[in-house]
Amino acid sequence: MKIRFTALAVVTISFATAAMAARADEAMVLPIQRLTMDTALKMAKITIATCRKKGVNVAVTIVDRGGHPQVVLRDTLAMDLTLPISRDKAYSAMSFNTATGNLAGRFKGAGSIAKIDGVLAARGGLPINIGGTIMGGIGVSGAPSGKTDEDCAKTGLDAVITDIEMSM
Repeated sequence: MKIRFTALAVVTISFATAAMAARADEAMVLPIQRLTMDTALKMAKITIATCRKKGVNVAVTIVDRGGHPQVVLRDTLAMDLTLPISRDKAYSAMSFNTATGNLAGRFKGAGSIAKIDGVLAARGGLPINIGGTIMGGIGVSGAPSGKTDEDCAKTGLDAVITDIEMSM
């Protein structure tokens, strides 16, 4: 009986030691990559400039990976309403990791997620996804069509994406 108890204790201690060693290999802190303010600002400025060339004044919001606004710009003649819409587009694109135009019709029913404040299923929002890492989202509002909003956002994103990829 004493031998069985000793053997059981040895096996139990072995498993406990192995489990603790496995946990020691797990990271306690994760390195999270983020856009710098300068990169986000460059993206936003290029987005505004692109829309200006098309003859429209817009607002652009860039959110970080947590959905918090990092850069918000509203062109001189863009309506005030463009600010919350651009933010919701950026947040939705980041949250679902897809262009917001892809969300239209995706959620059906009275209790669908599209009815949650901050989620907007209209063109003009793009995820900032670099090499499979979600860095945030960019949202544009104010052009006569969502396609124009999205095209401007894409130009701003494309202007910095290669530099971001090379830095990772």
